[in-house]
Amino acid sequence: MKAIADPDGLLTAGLATIRTQFSVPDDFPPEVLAEAERTKDRPPTEHADWTDRHFVTLDPATSTDLDQAFALEASGSDILLHYALADIGWFVPTGGAMEAEACKRGVTLYLPDGRARLYPAVLSEGAASLLPDGPRPAIVATVRCSPAGEVALEGMTRALVHSRAKLAYETTAPADIPMLADFAARIERAGEARGAATASPPDQELERGADGTYSLHVRAWLPSETANSALSLAANIAIAEALFAAGTGMFREMPPPDDRAIARLRLTARALGLEWPENATFAQFNRTVDTGTRAGAAFALAVRRATGHASYTPFVSGHVPWHAALGATYTHATAPMRRLADRYVLEAALALAQGKPSPSDADQFARLCKAMDAADTREGAIERAVLDLAETVMLQGREGEIFAATVTERDDRGARIQLSDLPILARVDAHRVATGEEIRVRLIEADTKRRTLRFERVN
Repeated sequence: MKAIADPDGLLTAGLATIRTQFSVPDDFPPEVLAEAERTKDRPPTEHADWTDRHFVTLDPATSTDLDQAFALEASGSDILLHYALADIGWFVPTGGAMEAEACKRGVTLYLPDGRARLYPAVLSEGAASLLPDGPRPAIVATVRCSPAGEVALEGMTRALVHSRAKLAYETTAPADIPMLADFAARIERAGEARGAATASPPDQELERGADGTYSLHVRAWLPSETANSALSLAANIAIAEALFAAGTGMFREMPPPDDRAIARLRLTARALGLEWPENATFAQFNRTVDTGTRAGAAFALAVRRATGHASYTPFVSGHVPWHAALGATYTHATAPMRRLADRYVLEAALALAQGKPSPSDADQFARLCKAMDAADTREGAIERAVLDLAETVMLQGREGEIFAATVTERDDRGARIQLSDLPILARVDAHRVATGEEIRVRLIEADTKRRTLRFERVN
């Protein structure tokens, strides 16, 4: 799931435990902060002047760490995307304290009570952020998009850009930005043609009801969020294809869900009242799921848990890296202030476009892949811990209640179940049940300290 908001502080104590358990940093070491202060005013001496172009940003209204700004222009029947990406590498010295700390962290960690940044705020929310208060250094990727949604990297350059507006998802529609809706529609059509299986995950907010019980309120993506994500997807695919063709880089791989996972997801859909036609593939059905509904949100969570884990891989001759959920060769390059790898992928693509040797060799990309996989594992564990915590808080005080559920899988530990009325996957010690069977379970314990739920089957 994309995020859990906790405006009433219902998760405060549990989140403090999670932060301690996973060693989530509160701040940066003094030497990192000092280095950021020294480099924040570094003049952009290698950047072309693109300040006359009409770039804008599109993010949540409260965001200040802006990785991307964009400008769209027509080129015959094609659309050119000029995608300005924060040039964080310009401010982070190779071999310095900031780079070493970023390598330890790997990613910005997002928790309901705040984030642990990859880089100090003086850069990520100041000098490197593509805010509209003045020119900023960026690496601009120019991507050509055909009417069919096929994309190709047309150029890369370091440039000084000036965002004209900080647009917000909450107040901006795709139609408000010329060509954005058309560009997003092209990318969506191309994804369908490739068999992409992605669906936009919802935001979640934990709420206390008038009766004292808790629930997760879900908010589906706004049209502007979906349209904006198409820009990033197009750039990542175009950059990945260019790097792969040149025999360098690192890529994001994800296997397709296996037959066991598909069978489990079909049962989950049935338990949630979602109609999955027998002749529809997982990709076809997943694109139809409305994640703004309670059932759709619960299914999105089940997909996240049941499908294959994405990983990073360096370029290997003879191997085509493939992201099954996207149906494409794919990389991460468009969030350089939030993911460690993106900076180096961007700089490799820039060198390729300029006919220069890549600043990162095969060994460095291999090391980056290991570092990013470790960061992914940690981020995933934190996300699961937060979800487990939210589920236990949501059911706290409801011990003894009986819930309808569907058995989605059996193994030697009992049965995996999907609650019918709540976005909760759990286990129950029940062996004489069949996969797909509808059962009733009683909540025995919701332990917020251990983040565990315990159910028993009701005969």
